Amino acid sequence: MTLSSIPLNERPALVRKACKTLGADGFIIPRGDEYLGEYVAPCAERLAWLTGFTGSAGLAAILPETAAVFSDGRYTVQMEEQVPHDLWERRHVALEPLSDWLAEHAKGLKIGYDPRLVSRSMLASWQTAGVELVPLPRNPIDQAWTDRPAAPAGPVVPQPLEFSGESSADKRRRLGQALQAAGQDAAVIADCTSLAWLLNIRGSDVPLTPVAHGYAILHANGSAEWFVSSDRLTDGVTEVCGDGVTVHAPSELAARLTALRGRTVRVDPVTTAVWFDTTLAAAGATVVDGTDPCTLPKAIKNGTEQEGSRKAHALDGVAMARFLYSLKVSGIGQHETDLVTRLDGFRARSGDYREQSFDAISAVGPNGAFPHYRAQVGKDRVLETGSVYLIDSGGQYPFGTTDITRTLWVGDQEPPAHIREAFTRVLKGNIALSRIRFPPGTTGHRLDVLARAALWQVGMDYDHGTGHGIGSYLSVHEGPQNISPAPRPVALEAGMIVSNEPGYYEPGQYGIRIENLMLVRPSSFKGSKGTFLEFEILSYTPIDHRLIDVSLLNDAELNWLNAYHAEVQARVSPQVEPELANWLVEVCKPLVR
Repeated sequence: MTLSSIPLNERPALVRKACKTLGADGFIIPRGDEYLGEYVAPCAERLAWLTGFTGSAGLAAILPETAAVFSDGRYTVQMEEQVPHDLWERRHVALEPLSDWLAEHAKGLKIGYDPRLVSRSMLASWQTAGVELVPLPRNPIDQAWTDRPAAPAGPVVPQPLEFSGESSADKRRRLGQALQAAGQDAAVIADCTSLAWLLNIRGSDVPLTPVAHGYAILHANGSAEWFVSSDRLTDGVTEVCGDGVTVHAPSELAARLTALRGRTVRVDPVTTAVWFDTTLAAAGATVVDGTDPCTLPKAIKNGTEQEGSRKAHALDGVAMARFLYSLKVSGIGQHETDLVTRLDGFRARSGDYREQSFDAISAVGPNGAFPHYRAQVGKDRVLETGSVYLIDSGGQYPFGTTDITRTLWVGDQEPPAHIREAFTRVLKGNIALSRIRFPPGTTGHRLDVLARAALWQVGMDYDHGTGHGIGSYLSVHEGPQNISPAPRPVALEAGMIVSNEPGYYEPGQYGIRIENLMLVRPSSFKGSKGTFLEFEILSYTPIDHRLIDVSLLNDAELNWLNAYHAEVQARVSPQVEPELANWLVEVCKPLVR
């Protein structure tokens, strides 16, 4: 990633100098942008510019004499490779949190932050005794980054009712009623995916997620004030937004917040920058904590969105089958990056395909041990016989977003027994989660152990969550639901889409992950708490038979796997070429002991 002509090793000194001019001893920079999103525009890649670390989650702290970069278990190896060791310490954010590091290194210092880039919950997690955290009027990185790219200003386009399934007016009306019931006059909408869902619009301001930058104030009467440059709006946007949406220039945001004096305003402490809190409080508004009102309704897909996801996965299943077949025919010797381009080409055969939903993880052998590995031209490995290949990818379609992972054995020789065991234990976890029925009110945290139990039996595990929510032609990572060891209070509800992706990683050797997307739906079973829920599988792509140790599967697991492969063949075969259909017969045939 080329972000600047300024040498990487000179950037910390420039930021330290800028901090000094602002009256701060140091600075904390999170990965996110002004909209606190996972994916950011090139102009907002401040963490990458300063440190060289390009992971999608992390933060850094720079002090007069030392500095550190923090990220989670997905990126610890990537930090080691990308961040200059002579300039930055590297820390696991969960095991060595920033607050502990500041307590050790920053006692008595005044450490700055950008109030437009930091949420209240984020700021609270950094607090530690003896360290003063202060908002800065200007961002020292922006001052030092003199050749920073321009902010995006692409067109904003309508998301038609045939894909959204509900008008913006109806969404605003029911969310406004919820605000009224809570005794609130308005809510700040700062999450760009919420803005896109609420107004039925899409954009291209960040890579891989079709959102347009902007903010909104949703009022309890169902009206909304939208802060976006009007010259960005294309034909049809006004119609899909409907009556009751007023467009303001972004420069008017502070004034319109100030106009809420005397009102009660909901602000999400996780998805909204602290600048909104201070601006509203200074104006005399009453700020109350509350989840972004769009978050849960956006996660619960309506019937139109559910059908759109099924359609997207049907197209994706054909593309994945063509890709996997192509590896058998002409995969050996191809670079990891070439394989990403190949898969993207198969998806692009559908005229509905827009772009990847995230940067594909195409990993041969030891590169697969990095859960969020990203291949780079000139540094990537080639597909070689006798190796494990992991491909984690997804697509954006106007009616749905996909995400799927398959792990393959490359070559004709038999895979080693220890790899087959690891793969099969990961598969057992995937199947256990796929088959479960659970009562209403169940959180993803309570289901996570199902995906890990077979691994735990032999001392294995993986350092990432098992499942995340998926947007509807929006973010590939969407809350509030998840399936993870980290407890979240949000229960899984019918209409939510989650991933199912247990894995296992052997550093220096290989990585294994098997991922399908699943839709939560009512089951036929009713208990004392009401109708139980279950999962409908959305992804249909063969799972590599050669890596399965059938002796480790019980009867129920084997039956599930054979039924799944029969469904793959039934769904995909009619849509592909004869030679590919014949291949599907072979790779989807029932397994027996």
